[in-house]
Amino acid sequence: MSDNRNLSRSKDAKADEFYTQLSDIEKELRHYRKHFKGKVVLCNCDDPFESNFFKYFVLKFNKLGLKKLIATSYKGSPIAGTLFSMLKEEPEHPYKAVVTTVHDTDGDGGIDMLDVAELFRDGENELTRLEGDGDFRSQECLDLLDQADIVVTNPPFSLFREYVATLMEHEKSFLIIGNQNAITYKEIFPLLKENKVWLGNSSGHTLFEVPDSYGIPEFYDLSDKAKLRSNGYVVDENGKLWRNLGNICWFTNLDLKKRHEDIDLALRYEPARYPHYDNYDAIEVSKVAEIPYDYSGLMGVPITFMDKYSPDQFEILCLANGNARTNTSPEILAKVGYKRHPDDKGGLGVVNGKRVYARVIIRNFYPEPSREA
Repeated sequence: MSDNRNLSRSKDAKADEFYTQLSDIEKELRHYRKHFKGKVVLCNCDDPFESNFFKYFVLKFNKLGLKKLIATSYKGSPIAGTLFSMLKEEPEHPYKAVVTTVHDTDGDGGIDMLDVAELFRDGENELTRLEGDGDFRSQECLDLLDQADIVVTNPPFSLFREYVATLMEHEKSFLIIGNQNAITYKEIFPLLKENKVWLGNSSGHTLFEVPDSYGIPEFYDLSDKAKLRSNGYVVDENGKLWRNLGNICWFTNLDLKKRHEDIDLALRYEPARYPHYDNYDAIEVSKVAEIPYDYSGLMGVPITFMDKYSPDQFEILCLANGNARTNTSPEILAKVGYKRHPDDKGGLGVVNGKRVYARVIIRNFYPEPSREA
């Protein structure tokens, strides 16, 4: 039996699940179209009809050549969908939508969500209540996960570790949204290091729709736009509240072109530019753009490196932060020359006695000879 208390806190108290814009989904998904032909896609943190993930896949069902699309909602969803109302269903109850066919039902020459609703009404596709609460960890939802080939969704950020662990345990392909800080999680970084998971094509600041029913009392005076902005909220011209979240990434194990594109390295190694760590046998590189093309030793780079990382160009050895001792083998620590330092706070790199931010320790597979000026 699943424990839905954390999920409930995520939805109601922490309000850390927001609704992804269709434009952001389209921008990312265009890089993976070849993966979907003949596949079963699951969106298991999504409300059928109102989820833009569901909308994307159902409207592109034929173009992508999908075999089946499954979407599940959770109990107490804050969304009240108009199409649910058309079907005389109760959107607050957890539902399962299963799509196996999409076609024009009204003869207008196109396919839209009204056609999709009609296909559910006529029984050509399936819309049924879930027996449980819709928690992705419930046996009912895990059974649906086992039917899927690819999972695509925006899971609750507070459950990101557990969500990824579930996908890996069930050996699923996936494309999901998470915070860039998840790179440093002791449960996630090893997957990145071992090339079992990598970052997708898009990253950066992203606007997410905020459900009205969440309620954010201290911010909810929508006329006070300056205060909203200072807390990361934006109100559009229709009075709709959005949350601006920085450092958003897509995490995936679907191959894409970007993953095999080398970083264009332009700078030559100069000792004065690249100080050596006090506690690692590596140099500090504070910006990805400043990785030297001719250095053959170890380098510490910001975690933003993972957004540009190609396993064809670089080897990842470890993460220089709190996980340096707790989640790295003694063999790797010896390889990177780690020496415990009184100022490193659990593994952070130290340069001239001063700690730096979390760094990924890497090595260039193919350093170039120094270029002549």
